[in-house]
Amino acid sequence: MRLIRTGVGACVAVTVLAGCGGGGEDGGGDAAGGEVVDGGTFTMAMDSDPGSLDPQMSPASNVFQLSAFAYDPLLNTGEDGGLVSGLATDWEVDGQEVTLTLGEGITCSDGEPFTAEDAAANIDFVADPANQSPLLGTYLPPGASATADGSTVTITLAAPAPFVLEGLANLPMVCASGLADRSVLADGTRGTGPYELTEVVPTDHVTYSLREDYTWGPDGATTAEEGMPDEVVVQVVSNETTSANLLLSGGLNAATVLGPDAQRLSGADLFASTLDAVLGEMWFNHAAGRPGADPAVRTALTQALDLEELQGVLTGGTGSPGTTFATAAPVACPGDSVSGELPTGGLEAAGQTLDDAGWTAGPDGTRSKDGTPLELTFIYNSGLGTGGSAAAELASSAWQELGAEVSMSGQDDTALLETVFGSGNWDVTWLALNVSSPDQLVPFLSGPTAPEGNNFSAIDNADYAAGVAEAMTMNGAEGCDTWLAAESALVRDADVIPFANQSASTFGSGARFDSGAVAVVPTSIRMTAG
Repeated sequence: MRLIRTGVGACVAVTVLAGCGGGGEDGGGDAAGGEVVDGGTFTMAMDSDPGSLDPQMSPASNVFQLSAFAYDPLLNTGEDGGLVSGLATDWEVDGQEVTLTLGEGITCSDGEPFTAEDAAANIDFVADPANQSPLLGTYLPPGASATADGSTVTITLAAPAPFVLEGLANLPMVCASGLADRSVLADGTRGTGPYELTEVVPTDHVTYSLREDYTWGPDGATTAEEGMPDEVVVQVVSNETTSANLLLSGGLNAATVLGPDAQRLSGADLFASTLDAVLGEMWFNHAAGRPGADPAVRTALTQALDLEELQGVLTGGTGSPGTTFATAAPVACPGDSVSGELPTGGLEAAGQTLDDAGWTAGPDGTRSKDGTPLELTFIYNSGLGTGGSAAAELASSAWQELGAEVSMSGQDDTALLETVFGSGNWDVTWLALNVSSPDQLVPFLSGPTAPEGNNFSAIDNADYAAGVAEAMTMNGAEGCDTWLAAESALVRDADVIPFANQSASTFGSGARFDSGAVAVVPTSIRMTAG
């Protein structure tokens, strides 16, 4: 699900769940057209320390990106959006049975072979609710189980899953030694990927070294290609302007940058790989005792905002309105589930909504109901940059004018996830989940609440649940109209509001690369001269 800072990092921007795939649109520039050179160090930025690096236990975009260097999925998504090989070279779906055949000669970073038994053990680990993997229900359908026979893995589904293969293309596989002792995965790697983790310096950087004889990457990609770096260093750079300056000075080879700094980099003739992503997505805490448990409060808070103005400020005038919940390429269900259902009317209508629900304004203008003041804890992702801060100030001002007391703070990717999935001390958050198919969002929009489940907003929308149940019985795109109608019910009830999309660019200096399920696809990196 990559929760994403830019919507790209799991194609996840802000915290973003990454579920996107396919290649991004490449920009030109000297770095893009420079002569390819072998070896060297590729240095890229991430906006916060990701904490534990266990690839199956975090939905954060930074973990998703780092995992791509050291772990492989069973399948991958190609440049045209279709499925291509990963650890598996052949695959088939027959009703509720998925069969995958692993390639030959796959080895782990510890030297041991990766087998079909290992793949089945990965499926069973994620599928076990007791393990609380956030990837369950997102990239692997609940109730799935797996068996192995020779080089073949058979996954048995508990119910139809229209996009099961697309989910498997985002599920990293862990080697046997990592499955046996998951503690080693917090600051080490036990994977089959093109790189192996060799150094972790908390809050500063992580370093990966190239694995030779790697030949089982996306669609047969190898590490023998000319231009692959010998080493990858991922630095923690919390400030976007700093990342932009380091790109221009040669201190970084890659960074995802938004807003005014992105416009500055676009004019500097740098390489850029671009993906469309949800950037502005507003969630309300529905938990008992929080203001958002009242549908009138959620509706009024949405009505009070000029979403078009917020979108313009957040994206620096380069974005577009939100249209669907799953926008990462390749988009499984294009359409518009949002615009026709948005609660509108401005401050006057918002005030009336609250009046009708018993939230009355006192002498100082602050609203309360039954003696409880309308107090909001508003958190947003600080990785949204200056545009995000300015847009958050606008929203806060509108809500204060409506009669709410607002406490606002920006939090980095890691801290934001800890708040929404951990303490639960929030009422409104801007957090973008970027995925390619609508089924990947179901655990975040329904079902068990955090910390037992991924439903961090405690959403319980009967119309959405009914729509999902119907859509899950249909094959792939056949159910898209039903999926979109289910999403519309969420917008209508102001459960969650996607309000801004943007083409997010990962810029390169001295290197070029593709973007897909992650901002930088490891096997696509090519170091360039100049």
